[in-house]
Amino acid sequence: MDTRFLGMAELVETPSVAVVVDVMRAYTVAAWAFAQGAEKIVLAESLDDALALTARHPDWVALKDGAPAPGFDAVNSPGLLRSMDLGGRTVVQKTTAGTVGALAVKEASLVLCAGFVVAEATARLLRTRACDSVTFVVTGEGGRADEDLACAQYIALRATGSATEAAEYLRRAGASRAAAELAAGVREGAHPDDVALCLELDRFPFAMAATLEDSLMVLRPCAVPPPGDAAAT
Repeated sequence: MDTRFLGMAELVETPSVAVVVDVMRAYTVAAWAFAQGAEKIVLAESLDDALALTARHPDWVALKDGAPAPGFDAVNSPGLLRSMDLGGRTVVQKTTAGTVGALAVKEASLVLCAGFVVAEATARLLRTRACDSVTFVVTGEGGRADEDLACAQYIALRATGSATEAAEYLRRAGASRAAAELAAGVREGAHPDDVALCLELDRFPFAMAATLEDSLMVLRPCAVPPPGDAAAT
């Protein structure tokens, strides 16, 4: 498998297969939303677009980075979201980096969104699809966020079937600038458990795939063959 690790500014062409990584916190939050029952997540282009979508669909749940704001039902925090009942709901998500990264590769034939919480399922899906070339989009800090790069590198190794220990990759993520800022309370709309939840390896058994549906980029959970299943080899 040929792998590339690029920041969003380095995407000069649309890749065939893209894995968009945002560990802290967009795609940890998305995984938790699905675990709490959400049917799908619409990745919004802007805050105004998110509000316009929920104005047209009052039963949808709007979620954003930072502090709570009028019109938004939740913030981009796994620690806060895990107490919400999202059974059957559609979530509209707009974040600073993660959703932007997915929209940047929306024309790719396969777009997966990932963090450590779905790392193994994402790697297994890449193996199942026999992807020859994969571009990992490192969304944070202009492509330099070590928590995202560490997660991307770990998934890439696992996608090749390498028996890779996760400890060093999780250590790097835990020592990252984003983790430090969350732990110090620098970032608004955070919960004290957010860092630990973002570093919870393989918490969920599904991958997350984004596709264009009626001009919207929609993220859904994607079932993956379990380890040992013939379809996964």
